[in-house]
Amino acid sequence: MRVPVPPPETNRARMNERIRVPQVLLIDQNGEKVGLISTDQARQRAMQAELDLVEVAPNARPPVCRIMDYGKFLFEQQKKERVTKSKRSHANDVKEVRLRPNTGRGDMEIKARNARKFFEEGYKVGIQLQFRGRERAHPEVAMEKISLFAEMLSDIAKVERPPRMEGRRMNATMAPLPNAGKKPSKEAKPDSDTEDDSAE
Repeated sequence: MRVPVPPPETNRARMNERIRVPQVLLIDQNGEKVGLISTDQARQRAMQAELDLVEVAPNARPPVCRIMDYGKFLFEQQKKERVTKSKRSHANDVKEVRLRPNTGRGDMEIKARNARKFFEEGYKVGIQLQFRGRERAHPEVAMEKISLFAEMLSDIAKVERPPRMEGRRMNATMAPLPNAGKKPSKEAKPDSDTEDDSAE
């Protein structure tokens, strides 16, 4: 079933009867290069395939056209643009993950999976490690913990602000890499903006 084409004002390329040049370089619906043919012949091929003739490279001489379901193509393009726009809107938003010096490996893996989901959605992640009592006497333990956490996410994010002490906490910030989110994770979406440490 073909996807209806949106109103003309939202179209991104000329198609079918709106293509008025006499000849085009045609690519068929299977991605095969047909070559230089008349625009009328190209339109006829598209009609026979029950698809659209779409001008994909209007500045080429002659223009390059492709036979495709334009409604479906445009729908996919708009969906990609919405995802990109959503990620840009989150670029300066920071989610938070909380650790403790004694957070175990298993809990860190759970927190890393949640942080990965945040990165895929375009958020930065603030890592907050809180000290209690005499734990402040061993900041190197906190540094190692944050470094390990960052290493677990090095394929999708980078350390934007290195760890530093701020009162009774050590804080760091990670930001998503440009390719973050291209391979969506199957992990469940976190329920809140803050991933707290319940295993203390």
